Amino acid sequence: MKLSVALFFAGLFGALAAVFILLSFGTDYWLLASESCHPNPEGSAGPGGVTIKPGDVVMTDGSGDITLYHEGFFWRCSFGGNMADDNLLWKLWFTNQPHSKVCMHAYLFPFPVSHQTHNATEYDSAIIYRGFWSIFMLIGVAAVVLGGFFIICAAPFASHRLYKAGGGLFLTSGLFLLCVVVMYVLWVQVLDVVDVYIDYQRSAVCPDFQLSLNYGLSFMFAPIGIFFCLLAGLLFLLIGRTIQIHYH
Repeated sequence: MKLSVALFFAGLFGALAAVFILLSFGTDYWLLASESCHPNPEGSAGPGGVTIKPGDVVMTDGSGDITLYHEGFFWRCSFGGNMADDNLLWKLWFTNQPHSKVCMHAYLFPFPVSHQTHNATEYDSAIIYRGFWSIFMLIGVAAVVLGGFFIICAAPFASHRLYKAGGGLFLTSGLFLLCVVVMYVLWVQVLDVVDVYIDYQRSAVCPDFQLSLNYGLSFMFAPIGIFFCLLAGLLFLLIGRTIQIHYH
């Protein structure tokens, strides 16, 4: 009876782990970014090279323009909008809106690295870093899917080896995906790639360039999936051990 209860919860946790991990893997909202520019502060050169002074009124087009990005494993997408647009957030969350959205493969090209903003060494290092991140992600997803297949084949209490193999695969998936999350946090928060991008934009494009970064739902799904994955893996290993002792 106790073994059946343990198997029920292990299966439940394993199913939840697979759902959250696949959602994290398949949706392209690991990172949300917005950038804007207000190129006419007081004392700067306005249209025609005329210096803007306090109290001057300058007519500009698109002063509320903003560029939004979202990125995941498969795609990195961007589109422009206006901050006054009430439907801007809806356009961000639905991949088929708006029509002006531009997407590119994100396997080896993480935001915000590009040839224009980073030198060759930084660009190549970013590709290598992103490559390892993508490989770890694929290993984690493949391990949880394969582990679920092993557990299905093992039920009900047919083979302690399959339960142990499934549990080991769940633990492997959780550990690799934990590395994925840590690497992504290091990329956004610790490494200087974002600061280099901001400095380049302020020096070459707009002195008042502003960049805002936030983690998206895909990123939030990953730690939840990791928690259930590790918990299910430990339970399946315990079930396999128990079956080996009492039934073989």
